[in-house]
Amino acid sequence: MTRVTITIKKSKYANKYGKLVFDDGTVLDGMGFGHSGIAFGEIVFNTGMVGYTETLTDPSYSGQILMMTYPLVGNYGVPDPTLVDKDGIQKHFESSRIQARGLVVHELSLVASHWNLHMTLDEWLYREKIPGISGIDTRELTKKLRTGGVRMAALVVSDSKIDTDDISKELAKAPHYNSERFMDVVSTSQEIVYGDDAESVIVIDTGVKNAILRNIRNLGYKVIKLPWNTPIEKILSYNPKGVVISNGPGNPQNCPETINIAKSLIEKNIPTLGICLGAQIIGIAGNTQTYKLKYGHRGQNKPCVNVENNQVYVTSQNHGYGITPESLDSSEFNLWFTNADDQTVEGIKHKTQNCVAVQFHPEASPGPYDCKFVFEELKKLMEERKPA
Repeated sequence: MTRVTITIKKSKYANKYGKLVFDDGTVLDGMGFGHSGIAFGEIVFNTGMVGYTETLTDPSYSGQILMMTYPLVGNYGVPDPTLVDKDGIQKHFESSRIQARGLVVHELSLVASHWNLHMTLDEWLYREKIPGISGIDTRELTKKLRTGGVRMAALVVSDSKIDTDDISKELAKAPHYNSERFMDVVSTSQEIVYGDDAESVIVIDTGVKNAILRNIRNLGYKVIKLPWNTPIEKILSYNPKGVVISNGPGNPQNCPETINIAKSLIEKNIPTLGICLGAQIIGIAGNTQTYKLKYGHRGQNKPCVNVENNQVYVTSQNHGYGITPESLDSSEFNLWFTNADDQTVEGIKHKTQNCVAVQFHPEASPGPYDCKFVFEELKKLMEERKPA
C-alpha cells in the first residue's frame, strides 16, 4: 500500500494592515497578507469553490483585483510551480506568474494542508509581489458589484497604518481598466513550440491558458504559440492544420491587429476556434458587435445551452465583455450556445466557413470538464475541412 505524506504549513506573511478603497469613496478594512504594497485595478468576483491557483494565474485577470466569493480560501495551499509535463507546460498553473493584481477573500486559512502542498497562499503572493486582504464581507461586496457593476479599486497592504486620503487621490489618477491595453503584457513576444511530431495548430496568444495548449496537444497536434499581432502571412507560412485565438483580458476592440488576423482566417477558410476573448475577436471579424457586461461571468457553474440540441452544459467562465445578441442577425454567424441565466451569447458558428467560437472555457482549469468536446469540434473542422 502506498503511503502519502500530508504536508502542513503555516502562514508567514499575514496579520498586516489592509484596506480596500473604491472609486466611489467606499473604504473596507481587513487583514493584509502577501506582499506589502498597493494595487490598482477593476475589482471583480469569482464564484468558484476551488481552483484559486489556476484562477490567479489566468491571464484573463490581468489588470483586475480578484475577489473569491467562497468564504475560506488557502486551506490546500499552492503546489510546486516548477512541475511541468512532457511538453514543458506547467502542470498546476495557467501561466508563469500570478496575473491578478490583488486578491480579496473573506477568510484566509492560516494553515494549509495537502499532499501536493509546496507553499502557503500568502507565501506565494509574497513571492510574486501581490497584495491580498482578508476579513472582507465578500457576500455584501458581491451584492454591491452585482447592483452597481464592477468598478475601480485600490488594494493596500502595509506593515503600518494606511492613509486613505492619499490612496483615494492615487486611485483617481490610475488608468481605467476599460482603456488599458494588455497584449504586450500577456502575449508571448516570440514563437514557442510544444511538440515536434505532428501537424501544427497555431495558437494566437492573446493571454492563452496552459490548459488550452495541453488540450490541443492531447488531440495529437503540435502547438505553435505566436504573438497576438503576428501577420497573417507569417501564420500561413507554417501551413497550419488550424488556428486557435485564445482567451485574454480587456476590451476586444483594443486588439485591432488580431481582429484583422481573424478576418483573414475566415476569408481563407482556415479551421479556427475562438475561446473567450478569442470568441469576441472572431465575432467582431464577422460583423458582430461587443459590449461590456455589468459584472461579468466568472465561476465554474455557469449553465449554457447548445441551441442545436437543447443540451445544457455546466461551464467554467471568466469574462467581462460579450457579443451583443441582436448583432448576430446581420452578422456572418449563427448562435451556437446561449447562457441559461441571462441569455447572453456563449457560442457562435460561422454560416459558411470553418470557424466556431465559445465564450466559456472548454479547457476548464479550474472547473468542470463537460465542454472539452469543443476541442473535438475543432479537430472535426480540421480533418473534415469544408472547401473554401
